[in-house]
Amino acid sequence: MHREDMDEFVEQVTAQSDLLQIVQSYVPLKRKGNRYWGCCPFHGEKTPSFSVVPDKGFFYCFGCHAGGNVFKFLSLIENISYFEAIKLQAEKLGIPMPQRQKTPKEIARDKEIADLRKVNEMARDFFHNCLTMTRLGEPGKAYFASRAISAETIEEFKLGFAPHAWDKLSTAFLKRGVKQEFLLSGGLAAERQNGDGIYDRFRNRIMIPIADERGRVVGFGGRVLDDSTPKYLNTPETVLFNKRRILFGLDRAGRAIKQAGYAIVVEGYMDAISVFSAGVRNVVASLGTAFTAEHCKLLLRYASAIYFCYDSDDAGQKATIRALSIVQGTGATVRVIVVPDGKDPDEYIRKHGAEAFAQLVKKALPLVEYRLQYVLKHFDHDSLEGKVKALHAMLPVLTGIREPAVLGEYIKRLAQALLLDEGIVRDELRRFGHQPLPEDNGPVQREPIRQAVRRTDTALQRAGRIVIRLAAQDAGILQHFTAMVPLEGVNDAVQREILTVLQEFMAQGKNSNDTELAGRLSEAAMAEFSRAMVEDLGVLSETEAYSNAVRVLRKAYLNMRYVEHSQRAAELARQGDTAYVAELNQAQKIKSEMEELQFE
Repeated sequence: MHREDMDEFVEQVTAQSDLLQIVQSYVPLKRKGNRYWGCCPFHGEKTPSFSVVPDKGFFYCFGCHAGGNVFKFLSLIENISYFEAIKLQAEKLGIPMPQRQKTPKEIARDKEIADLRKVNEMARDFFHNCLTMTRLGEPGKAYFASRAISAETIEEFKLGFAPHAWDKLSTAFLKRGVKQEFLLSGGLAAERQNGDGIYDRFRNRIMIPIADERGRVVGFGGRVLDDSTPKYLNTPETVLFNKRRILFGLDRAGRAIKQAGYAIVVEGYMDAISVFSAGVRNVVASLGTAFTAEHCKLLLRYASAIYFCYDSDDAGQKATIRALSIVQGTGATVRVIVVPDGKDPDEYIRKHGAEAFAQLVKKALPLVEYRLQYVLKHFDHDSLEGKVKALHAMLPVLTGIREPAVLGEYIKRLAQALLLDEGIVRDELRRFGHQPLPEDNGPVQREPIRQAVRRTDTALQRAGRIVIRLAAQDAGILQHFTAMVPLEGVNDAVQREILTVLQEFMAQGKNSNDTELAGRLSEAAMAEFSRAMVEDLGVLSETEAYSNAVRVLRKAYLNMRYVEHSQRAAELARQGDTAYVAELNQAQKIKSEMEELQFE
């Protein structure tokens, strides 16, 4: 159902959003006339082809053909949806989003979420105070000291300790008026199997609060102090806590990830805390070894590169391979930090120091290089059967290589390592990927998000963009144009889509604002519309440019009609139908008008 308050909200956010300012916070731009130029953030290039025209409110890249308004830019750069981009910008501007009338069920759920957040904050403070202010926390202090975790780090992460007692937290919270149902639904307590009452879920464990990317506590991780099991215990799934969507430390690491241009992903929160304390702030942890597609999407909002640093034991290496299979194909640059001696990052830093770990980061291996080394080390490729297994283990990674030169080099290296003919490797790769492979070493080009695309640009397309640009500004232009060239006579399908939507807006008495257009147009049409708005008309005035464009498009339309009538006349003549005379006369009239246009 259409909502006027939502329209007003979008208009307010649009009016207060400065396209140039926002783009410049991500991309260095230089002014040339009434437009700004820079290297496109969506594909790798050295010569700037990315243009921003602030007075039109659009950006367009002449290399990869990405284009749109301020919200389209934010959606691409932050890897979020168009409407999420509007909400993100509204939050930055402090503009509240209008709320629809909620059902009683929704109101109750919102209250439950708010209450659980409050209880989680209370629990964080309870565990932290137990560690830092009571004798109950002495075992926790000793553990953190053994891990070289400083008091500053304990305070930074609000680390805590769950006392060695069955119901210390539950009893304290119930006395403070916290309902038992919140302790149960929040995963802080469990029901006793024998008898009434509840008991604490976390006991005799050091406690790590887990926050979402906005810093709100959503759950906890507890680690034992000895060899008892389970070694790590997380909050169970709740309305707040879903470990498939949460990355530990992202609330602190987000800005550092953007600055560094990459995120370091480690296995657990203790690794993340250790790496963070060593001065490497762009680090997050997947909770356990499961890195998900949701995690990947979340990180790509901050940077286009992800470095994995899981434990170097067998379990960690298998987890790395699983994580790499998820990230491959997303457009992210992927590297692997190899920690020697079978150690995890935390242990390595404690033994060798922060600077040694920083050197490991600098030596991080590209995805394919890591996979190749792993396969050659873990597969017995002396036998024919082993060679085949090793080759097949490499195929999923090789199919993700887009650069012909890089692919060719790895095919050669793999063939040499396995003592196979390169042709065999190529044949297996073709069968696996069901697509032709490059045979030569072409130019190498990175592809962070999009790819530069070479497109032919005809006089008809250029003329169409001029009409689109002026029709979007003046409904009278569109009326005049459609009288000269019916929309079905516009040959370019994308431009026809744009003009059709503009005509619908005009019929409904709407202004063709870019936010509504973005909701109606396909991505290709929105990019073409953006190009029409930012393209330079050269020395011609808008009136001259429009006249020339209509002449070009009208002539193309007449030529199409001339061919139709001529073919129809020929068909009728073959059938002996005298109606062919009328068709010929019509064709002649069209030809005469085309000749007149030729001499104008």
